[in-house]
Amino acid sequence: MIRIDRVELRRVRLPLVHQFRTSSHAKRELEHIIVTLTSSDGAVGWGEIASPSGPYYSAETVDSCWAVARSFLAPLTLATGWEHPSELAAAMARVRGNHFARAGFDMAAWALWSEASGVPLAKALGGDRARVQAGVSLGIEPTVDDLLEQVALRVGEGYRRVKLKIAPGWDVTPVRAVRTAFPDVPVHVDANGAYPVDEVAVFRQLDHLGLLMIEQPYAPRALVDHAALQAALATPLCLDESVEEVDDLVTALRLRAGRIVNIKVSRMGGLTPAVRAHDLALAHGIPVWCGGMHEFGIGRAANVALSALPGFTLPSDVSGSAKYYARDITTAPVVCTGGWVDVPSGPGLGFTPDVPFLTAGTVAYHQAP
Repeated sequence: MIRIDRVELRRVRLPLVHQFRTSSHAKRELEHIIVTLTSSDGAVGWGEIASPSGPYYSAETVDSCWAVARSFLAPLTLATGWEHPSELAAAMARVRGNHFARAGFDMAAWALWSEASGVPLAKALGGDRARVQAGVSLGIEPTVDDLLEQVALRVGEGYRRVKLKIAPGWDVTPVRAVRTAFPDVPVHVDANGAYPVDEVAVFRQLDHLGLLMIEQPYAPRALVDHAALQAALATPLCLDESVEEVDDLVTALRLRAGRIVNIKVSRMGGLTPAVRAHDLALAHGIPVWCGGMHEFGIGRAANVALSALPGFTLPSDVSGSAKYYARDITTAPVVCTGGWVDVPSGPGLGFTPDVPFLTAGTVAYHQAP
């Protein structure tokens, strides 16, 4: 039986090397919460709460996660004994919603358990790949020429899929320009739910550009409208924000609301539900890929491990650390070489936190008890 004797929370801030803009907001730096669990026998597990700072992608923010982690999840974790990380995840389900906050604790539990068991995290989750394909996500740029420059840079680095953020007024023209300049590069677009459900014309035009997928065109709960749009398009729709719970995926599958699923560890509440979503999609023949939230090295390592599962047949957002940060919070960064990222073969996460650097970037700290 594993019992956690100490929970540490660190709010850590890092600047981005390049501004990232989506349909809702722009960001130049990120603040994530690093979770450290220490068991009664001295084993340590690290996790990351990779929530956005503002309530644009989801209702959660760094501030809300900090409050929930301190007041509810830390005490619950200290009071819960478990043999397997899924048991802690089941206990945390008493806390409704708050998926990003729960994800950090679930991730730390998996890291602790897999390292203590002497197995790589990927293997503990059910993965067997030695490396995973990496895609890259590009934000909205000031001009089309700026976007083409970013695409050329990342294609030159070997990334095997390019995702373009779109928004009303920034969609068909820039995407067509990218497709014309890079006809052989797999490209997909992501709207982050920015379009009204009566907008179909834009997606009919995008449907003729040979895209890998169109991600989350409508608002998260508009599954019926997604199903209608999917029936009208040849290009697969991919669901992201629509799938926060495994039950959401069940509903989406029954409605045929999309043909691809983006599984995000943070959005779904951790590795435990992410694996369940993967298993369900695999059973229904739905391809999945692992999306990212610009995670620091700890969360990025967890994403790499998850992407080693057999259903992740499309390139995942596991870009190398250098795409986002001049220096990451792990002693060695995640590295992408020729479009591939190696899956760590050592026990646990496979990446070691750089504690002095973490400490230097910490803007708030909490320990319980």
